[in-house]
Amino acid sequence: MDSIIDKITEWFKGLLIDGITGNLSGMFDTVNTKVGEITGEVGQTPSGWNGGVFSMIQNLSENVIIPIAGIILTFVMCYELIQIVVEKNNLHDVDTWIFFKWIFKTFIAVLLVTNTWNIVMGVFDMAQHVVNQSTGVISTDASIEISSVLGNMETELEAMDLGPLLGLWFQSMFVGLTMHILSICIFLVVYGRMIEIYLVTSLGPIPFATMVNREWGGIGQNYLKSLLALGFQAFLIMVCVGIYAVLVQNISEGGDMSSAIWACMGYTVLLCFSLFKTGSLAKGLFGAH
Repeated sequence: MDSIIDKITEWFKGLLIDGITGNLSGMFDTVNTKVGEITGEVGQTPSGWNGGVFSMIQNLSENVIIPIAGIILTFVMCYELIQIVVEKNNLHDVDTWIFFKWIFKTFIAVLLVTNTWNIVMGVFDMAQHVVNQSTGVISTDASIEISSVLGNMETELEAMDLGPLLGLWFQSMFVGLTMHILSICIFLVVYGRMIEIYLVTSLGPIPFATMVNREWGGIGQNYLKSLLALGFQAFLIMVCVGIYAVLVQNISEGGDMSSAIWACMGYTVLLCFSLFKTGSLAKGLFGAH
């Protein structure tokens, strides 16, 4: 009778060991894939991320938005001219140089609107240069290897009793499900940033049309701040991945398997939370609203 119970116990332990091994393998593979995609995605310019979407946004900006920006620019510059003339003592003290000043400002405004796309892409190219330079300093090797984290996992599992194995199996199931959810969050942050970049760049000529006016110029200034924030958000994301890479390298120093699993989950939660904060942090640093 005892031999039958022992065989059933060994069979059930084998099922649990296989289930735990499978859960952990799939969990780490998913996390490694998503974290590896972060460095690849943020390391691309808007033109390199998706050529088809980039061409569509460029056509919309140049063929649809620029004409609207031209109308807004006409209104802004007429308003600017009225302001310049009225400011001079109710038209009693009008100098001819103010008209040359207005012509020069109009020239600058037209130049900004017609070259909006080049200016916007220049901002992202500059930010991308910073990101590429940071890859030589920031460690982006954030992959978690089961062998380094858990050591000889099967040997440790076989030495455990049925109760702890059952508890560890439930833990691996829960942590694995959480990791999949966190992987979706990482996907949303990385891809959401690129979509936000395309949305912001598509409307670029309109805020640029207001740049030279004192009262309306705040729109264009806030737009430039938003561009800088979006561009350098990639650098902050790289820093988050670098911190995550350093943290996961130290997980294997602990000998407890359950602690290692929860440490992996905790660091991944911390990474996702940090990625979500990079957008608001970058906007706060550059004063974008």
